[in-house]
Amino acid sequence: MSEASVFEQIRYEEPAEGVARIMLARADIRNAQNKQMLYEMDRALNVAMHDDAVKVVIIGADGPHFSSGHHLKDRSRIGDYGPPIMGVGGYRRPGQEGHMAMEQEIFIGFCWRWRNMPKPTIAQVQGKAIAGGLMLVWPFDLIVAAEDAQFSDPVIAFGVNGHEYFVHAWEVGHRKAKEMLFTGDAISAQEGKELGMVNHVVPNAELTDFTLDLARKIAKQPPFGLKLAKLAVNQSLDAQGMYNAIHSAFGLHHLGHANSRILYEMGVDPTGAEKIEKEAREQIASGKAARKEAAGKG
Repeated sequence: MSEASVFEQIRYEEPAEGVARIMLARADIRNAQNKQMLYEMDRALNVAMHDDAVKVVIIGADGPHFSSGHHLKDRSRIGDYGPPIMGVGGYRRPGQEGHMAMEQEIFIGFCWRWRNMPKPTIAQVQGKAIAGGLMLVWPFDLIVAAEDAQFSDPVIAFGVNGHEYFVHAWEVGHRKAKEMLFTGDAISAQEGKELGMVNHVVPNAELTDFTLDLARKIAKQPPFGLKLAKLAVNQSLDAQGMYNAIHSAFGLHHLGHANSRILYEMGVDPTGAEKIEKEAREQIASGKAARKEAAGKG
């Protein structure tokens, strides 16, 4: 793949005939997504879509966790990693205008663009996929999850309604979406399967092989039939109002940001990160205690 050398935060692989695989490659910071990673992902997906030999694309991640979400320390700007894609404009305007334009480009714009790319895509998820990390999972067609996978969106702690690509009600149903957002609690891989969000749950050691076997099976189908089937399902969701609902929620998201700018002189509640980290530490401690108790009973 001629463009592979230009990628620094992902890898583009061709693990089997008809299959491309894009791997998030920032395991040292749990694959936190910054602008560079998102633009590299978009370029890699374009390569796969324009290569007639590729029938299916897998999106996976190095390390123990799929993605810890937005890299909050990213200070790069739109245009630093190539020209803007979505044609929004106003990225460097002051105040909420510039912030909203940036998120229209790399969050709403990219997620919707990836969701509508014509070839089947499979997210291969292990460990945690948190908030913005879900935006690297939910735009894609199928989800194969390792047994330890967890899906969460705890960003109400920041004073907003949820992450930007707001398809929660479609992914887990409206009641579970409310609980997920109200509490910040994670959905396990098995519960995700029961809710219809996850297609398959497999042991961690089998995640890569299982996903690749599924991709190989899909790659045997006629490519135009795959494209039409994907269009038909996506258009069924469109008829339910998914696109309009995403943009309605995005407006509420930016109302939350604007409110925080008035209250805290920054785009989010500054106590949010501390709350999320505290709850994560408590969950880890609780899990360790449960495992110790189970081992003692064994």
